[in-house]
Amino acid sequence: MGNRPSKSGGGEEPLKTTLFEKEPSGITYRIPALIYLRDSHTFLAFAEKRSSPKDEDAKILVMRRGTCKEDGSVEWSSSQELSTACLPNHRTMNPCPVYEKNSRTLFLFFICIWENTTERMQIIRVYPRALSVYSEDFGQTWHIGKMLRKKSCECEMAEIIDHEGRSHLYCNARNTGGHRCEALSENSGVYFDKPHVAPELVEPPSGCQGSIIGFPAPEFIPNDDAESKACGTSLLSPDTQTWLLFVHPTNKSRRRDMGVYLNRSPLHSSGWDKPRIIHSGPSGYSDLAYNEDKDQFSCLMECGKDNELEQIAFVSFTLNDVMQTGCKKEKNMH
Repeated sequence: MGNRPSKSGGGEEPLKTTLFEKEPSGITYRIPALIYLRDSHTFLAFAEKRSSPKDEDAKILVMRRGTCKEDGSVEWSSSQELSTACLPNHRTMNPCPVYEKNSRTLFLFFICIWENTTERMQIIRVYPRALSVYSEDFGQTWHIGKMLRKKSCECEMAEIIDHEGRSHLYCNARNTGGHRCEALSENSGVYFDKPHVAPELVEPPSGCQGSIIGFPAPEFIPNDDAESKACGTSLLSPDTQTWLLFVHPTNKSRRRDMGVYLNRSPLHSSGWDKPRIIHSGPSGYSDLAYNEDKDQFSCLMECGKDNELEQIAFVSFTLNDVMQTGCKKEKNMH
């Protein structure tokens, strides 16, 4: 199994490390999930192991552990199959790790699908809509929130803290209308306001999963005033203590050209900057993680040269990487 760094795109894209790679036998790895555990300075990377690219050929979840070294590198363990994350006669899919910091408990959510039931058969009588699963007692019990009032699926969420310290839960969901679906909750995910489309966030015709993460808005960005003004927006958001990053294929026709979008005003519907491309070429599902200690972001993504299912790769980058790219693009537009 591959674990090699590689570069593409003339050296402008971040260094990639292949964590899961399609095998000659046809075994394919899909649906990446990534989490950073600050207490142990460790990444956990998850994926589905399938006997073929088909959804109905998903078999078991796999995981690799990445240990952060003093020099900034990440040392990855070999892949292990999660044999306890399963039900008899079901296939295990869609890993979603959640860390509860008070009890220092890692929850791994996933779905179990009966035998070879296809996705079409799962949704043929159900109108797909995103929703939240939340806990009010540090993970002892869990509740299901209200569904979004718009066709949507494969959502991710992030908490936004405004300057008065109030919490807003932001939901970003896959959509088939050519653009992403967004919604806000003012009661921690119990209920979401009327969803709307994000005009800056395009979807390919059938849609694609995307990844969202919130992080503390920086107090200072090491760019000079001329650079900042060229971006056409102030560095600090006037209304929140939180900024958002979103990762998703940027091509509206097909799944390719993975990009990172920055939102400095996440409580407004049109706050997204133009994306920084982190993989030029076929790309699909992704998941983001934030390392607070190094002020660095990492992404686990499906990508390849000819097909997005060739590998699942790990990349890291900084906020300044994203902002500088945005500034350059804005300058070229004027």
